[in-house]
Amino acid sequence: MKYTHPRPALQRGVTLIELLVGIVIGLLTIAVAMGALMVSRGVSGTVSDASDIQQQASYAFRVMGQQLRQAGSLKLKLSAAKVEGDSSPTLVGDRVAFETDFVATLGDGSIFNLAADTLNGKDSPSATEYKLTTGYRNYQESIYTTPRVEPASQASLQRNCLGENGTNALVQSRFVLKNNELHCAGTANSQALVRNVANFQVRYLMQTAAGTGNPQMRYVNATTVGATGWPQVFAVEVCLVLYGNEAIDLPTGSTYTDCDGTTTVDMSSAASTDMSGSAIGTQRARRMHMVFRNVYQLRSQGLAG
Repeated sequence: MKYTHPRPALQRGVTLIELLVGIVIGLLTIAVAMGALMVSRGVSGTVSDASDIQQQASYAFRVMGQQLRQAGSLKLKLSAAKVEGDSSPTLVGDRVAFETDFVATLGDGSIFNLAADTLNGKDSPSATEYKLTTGYRNYQESIYTTPRVEPASQASLQRNCLGENGTNALVQSRFVLKNNELHCAGTANSQALVRNVANFQVRYLMQTAAGTGNPQMRYVNATTVGATGWPQVFAVEVCLVLYGNEAIDLPTGSTYTDCDGTTTVDMSSAASTDMSGSAIGTQRARRMHMVFRNVYQLRSQGLAG
């Protein structure tokens, strides 16, 4: 009997059409995945931008607020009857007072002028001027590093916006907008505090007609305050416009209202102009913009005026 082996089945590869169909399906899958990834990346970038802008605004307001709330603050004399440097014990019944006539006798011999050094501002500062200047009285104080041991030296713990001690009589901070960065200067050159700042504006809450028994409070600019009206300023309003780093798909007509409260700026168009009349340009177009305001009451309210 003759045994015959079965014929093996013919083996064939995929046809060209099957190969093309597989490639198309693969490409569609990749396209869907890439689309989802881009949408996710866009949402993530927008959320990250919003968070970063808010953090920067919070930091800027914290630094500026610390200096503005201290503006015009003075040294408290625990005994008004004592002269500077008198180390005799202070009694409970001694009258206290704020020093307004202090003249520094240590180091540089600088003088703190309550009216001139407390607050000042410029609506349109030049390249060497600052938008907002604030200061308060510096003085030497005892720093006890070891319990029950008199300090070997005197030093002040007060600091300006850059962490500097200032002069012997004055701690001063100056703020200005430079190249889309909010800069702060103390006793030397300025340093950037936050980036991506589109606008920095300041208004002052000024009291007038106080002697008539009917005082009036109104918001004014630095020009209206003039050279002699700063002692009548009770509070300072700071407005910041910050923008993000991510270019996002903004619908046409996406706007925000600038610091003046009236100018509408189209974030989706590079040709749109802000309150200064300048086009926002490609650097800011299609970027998220957020407007922040804060009002700081001066510690020296009613003292200098």
